Amino acid sequence: MKTIQENKKMQLFIGLGLGIVFGFLLQKGGVSKFDIIIGQLRLQDFTVAKIILTAIIVTMLSISYLYPRGLVKLHVKEGSVKNSIIGGLIFGAGFAILGYCPGTIAAAVGNGYLDALFGGLAGIIFGSALFASRYSRLKKKGILTEDKYSGKSFFDNIRNNTFKYTLPFAGFLFLIIIVLEIAGK
Repeated sequence: MKTIQENKKMQLFIGLGLGIVFGFLLQKGGVSKFDIIIGQLRLQDFTVAKIILTAIIVTMLSISYLYPRGLVKLHVKEGSVKNSIIGGLIFGAGFAILGYCPGTIAAAVGNGYLDALFGGLAGIIFGSALFASRYSRLKKKGILTEDKYSGKSFFDNIRNNTFKYTLPFAGFLFLIIIVLEIAGK
């Protein structure tokens, strides 16, 4: 019997299942609503921040448990500071204008919101196609560069007892969630 790491169909099935659960939780958390996203951007409603911090905590602790046991493989990509800044500005502009990020667009489309379908999903498809068609030109003109930062994961450096590092950080993030909750944000 193949392990999950060798079974591509099983990986896709698990990914689809986790994506559906993630979308369901985004929808239940309310972050597929325009007003909640705009409230976060205006620093008036921190529902989005609390959900993101919770996802970071769960993911970080899950990887801390699974990675040292060889139950997951991390595929860390090298990156570029300049490219990350350019991508972040484009992402931020779209996020501020439309009020959705890619994950919340999927949840909002599932809710039947037409602005997410025609503005968000169509924008993702169009933007991805435009970027793919212009990628070579952007590299040739030096807009996209190769100033790479490490392709190593934090977990590559701490194979033993990863919880020694991740538990205190998870506790710190949890305290931030509590403070936001107490503040009524």
